[in-house]
Amino acid sequence: MKKFNVGIIGYGWVSTAHIPAINASPLAQVAAVCSSRPQNGAELSVRYGGTIKTHTDLSAMLADPTIHVVSVCSYPHLHADHIIAAARAGKHLIIEKPISLTVADALRVAAAVKAAGVKTCVCFECRYSSQFLTTKSVIDSGLLGSLHYGEVDYYHGIGPWYGQFRWNVKKESGGSSLLSAGCHALDALLFCMGREVESVTSFDTRSASPTFAPYEYTTASATLVRFAGGALGKCASVIDCLQPYYFHTHLVGSEGSLLDHKFHSAKLGTDKGRWSELSMKMVDSGDVADHPYETQFADFFASLDRGADMAHTTLATALKSHLACLAADVSAKEQRTVKMSELA
Repeated sequence: MKKFNVGIIGYGWVSTAHIPAINASPLAQVAAVCSSRPQNGAELSVRYGGTIKTHTDLSAMLADPTIHVVSVCSYPHLHADHIIAAARAGKHLIIEKPISLTVADALRVAAAVKAAGVKTCVCFECRYSSQFLTTKSVIDSGLLGSLHYGEVDYYHGIGPWYGQFRWNVKKESGGSSLLSAGCHALDALLFCMGREVESVTSFDTRSASPTFAPYEYTTASATLVRFAGGALGKCASVIDCLQPYYFHTHLVGSEGSLLDHKFHSAKLGTDKGRWSELSMKMVDSGDVADHPYETQFADFFASLDRGADMAHTTLATALKSHLACLAADVSAKEQRTVKMSELA
């Protein structure tokens, strides 16, 4: 059993959730932080435990042979270059979403990671939440039969009360409603439906509220997904809403349906006139401190220790969801259906 030393790129809101989640694994320890703003290594070491070196020069951290894994927590527009640099340095990768803000960069990342042969973990961590692990187990058990329709929607008002607002409003950093946050819902839709995406058709709009006026891009979108085999899906990504956080799920199959934490199954003979309830904790917060990073990272490091790929969120898997988001943004901009084959 090997202890993996981890270097963090970027010291902001999300890295403060990554670091304790990484350290919670008996197989890993954060040993370095690289930030454009100078950090106090002694202070970070006391706060998080262990000995943490600090860097302002990324190449210096990547040149350290004692660093085995790099967690990319920098601004989104820097992700692609940072991922590629770390992969070329032979470091395994934890990649915060979005992978990139363009199709070209996503393909550059995929090529660099493949050439380097490093293992990857992309932070579509909702796959490791109680809600979606339970939902997936219901699907896999056959209680809903064959799914032919699904919708997973993301409602989370990202306003000035969030620290990320100052940069998230910028097109070059936030990208789009989907890339900024709604990608979690589109990824969850693909996770549940379990089929390849053939095409997407997306429409976008924005709130008239002055609260969200600083956004340089449309902040609400609705995307229709055509899956291989004919199944349909829908994903709304709304980051300009004034309401409690809500991660909506509705799946319809040949033997029953699931609505959030409720279900009906003809296979079980449950009462069609009322929902039966499942025991699960809903994804109900956009705060990174509440995200299931600990469960996800534990799987990653255990898999890394075995020399294997992790279960749900390798780059190869996550790239399918990410490219679907990018295709949806092209669809909304060009007002047409986009086939996934166009992005190859």
